[in-house]
Order: sequence, then C-alpha cells, then structure tokens
Amino acid sequence: MNKRAILIAGPTASGKTALALQLAKEINGAIINADAMQVYRDLRILTARPTPEEEKSAPHFLFGHVDASENYSVGRWINDLSAVLHQLKETAQTPILVGGTGLYFKSALLGISEIPQVPEAIRHEIRRQAAGKDAQKLHAELTVLDPLTAEKLKPSDPQRILRALEVFIATGKPLVSFQGPRATSVLEGLNCAAFFLCPDRDWLRKRIDHRFDEMIGEGALDEVRALEARRLDPSLPCMRAHGVPHLIAYLNAKSSLTESIELGKGDTRRYTKRQFTFARHQLPQFSWLAPETAFGAISARL
Repeated sequence: MNKRAILIAGPTASGKTALALQLAKEINGAIINADAMQVYRDLRILTARPTPEEEKSAPHFLFGHVDASENYSVGRWINDLSAVLHQLKETAQTPILVGGTGLYFKSALLGISEIPQVPEAIRHEIRRQAAGKDAQKLHAELTVLDPLTAEKLKPSDPQRILRALEVFIATGKPLVSFQGPRATSVLEGLNCAAFFLCPDRDWLRKRIDHRFDEMIGEGALDEVRALEARRLDPSLPCMRAHGVPHLIAYLNAKSSLTESIELGKGDTRRYTKRQFTFARHQLPQFSWLAPETAFGAISARL
C-alpha cells in the first residue's frame, strides 16, 4: 500500500502542471486535480487544464469530469478524491494533488464540516428564484432567514450566500451551526509533503497576461461561445470562471474583445493575490518554493 502523497498548490500560471508532470514521471505518480475550475469539462483551454497529450503521459484524475450545469462543491470533491485515493491504494503510484484552490487542500488535510446534503429539488428552486437578483439582495434575504450566517458572509459573494440559503431551507438550521467538528481527513494515513509555488510577482503578472493571450489564440473564445449558447444560470461556478463573463459580454456586443481580454486578465491577477493570502494564513503546512527550483527541492525531500 502506498503511504505517501505530494501536494502542490500555488497561484494561477505559476507552473504547477509542468512540475506535477515532471514529478509524476520521476516517481511513478498519479496526478489528481485540486482546482475548482479544472473539474469542468466545458472549459479545457480557458481553465488551463492539462492537454490531451499531457494527460496521456501520466495518470490524471478529476479533470473535466463535471458538466458546466452542475454546482460542484468542495464536499463532492472530497468524496471524489476519496474514491481516487482508494483506487490508488491497489497500485504503486504516488498521489500528486495539484491545483490552485486552497480550500480544497485545507479540506483534504483537515477534513470538512459534515453539512447535510441539500435535495436537488430545493437547490433548483432556490436558484430559480435567485435568477436575476444581485448578490446584495440575496444577502438581505439570507439576513432575514439566517442572520448568524449572513453576518459571516460578504454581500458580494453570491455562491456562498446561495449555499447558505439552500442549507437553511433544507434543514431549518443556520449553515454556521454545521461548521463545527470536522470529519476525518481524507489523507489520513498518508505521509504528505506539501508545497506552495511562490513565483516572483512581476513575472507572474506578465505570465498571466501572456497565457491569457495564448488561450484566446488556442480557441478559448469558441469554448465560451459554446458555453453561452447553453443559456445556463450565470451564478453557476463555471459561468464565473475567469474571463467567461467578460468574453460573453463581447459575444453579446456589450464590449470590445480587447476590453474583455483586459478585464479577464485583471480578474486573474486579483485572484492570485487572494491565493497568496489564503496560503499564507490557511495553509501553514506548506513549504513555499520558487518554481524554478521546486523540482530539485521536492526531489531532495522525498
């Protein structure tokens, strides 16, 4: 039974995919996605998922396995991760978790609060009623029903507000009442080596801009055009992936392509700041490494 796991976190465009592939080839690893956007099959290019050629070069799990119409959650990811880890127990492959979603890594290491599952009918009805409402109005509605949870949520965060509404309607209890004791870590029993890639900030900003231009050239706009044609709920996570709302605005003649691209780049740059902040405060187990020296540093510790 394999008793080791490697965790590679880091900001968008920091080189995590290339590093994971290099390690997988070196140590017979299996790469497991820990990025909340790369789970969606509809946006391979715009979310910078591994290419088909990269996926063939090493085992890959939990990439592009969810439809854009689904509201995938950290709880579902933990369940899917558990199934993959169980599968890998029968092999000699080392799990390599890689991605930019800090909450996924924190939940994998520490466990998650056991919140009751919301029936799909309730979830659908709440989101139907929420269609067209802005986040502040939804927050006001949550404040009436569940003031304890509303107090802890930003009025500009529609996804978490909707989640809180769903839990309250389904259970009659505040979401915060379930956020106490955590379930056992899905990584329990594994010797985890955890790393956070920390590139130079100026280099990262330039890399984000360059990569966004590359993605446009590789067909990201066609991906967004196909996604927009499905007329999905704009509050769904996939519909809020970096660049998607702005490129949809361009497709609907509400902005120029240049403006939409610049706004997408700006969203991505701001997101990386939040990734650094989350890692600094929420992932103390992670060793910070420069991308250019990470492979050697990680290899030396294994």
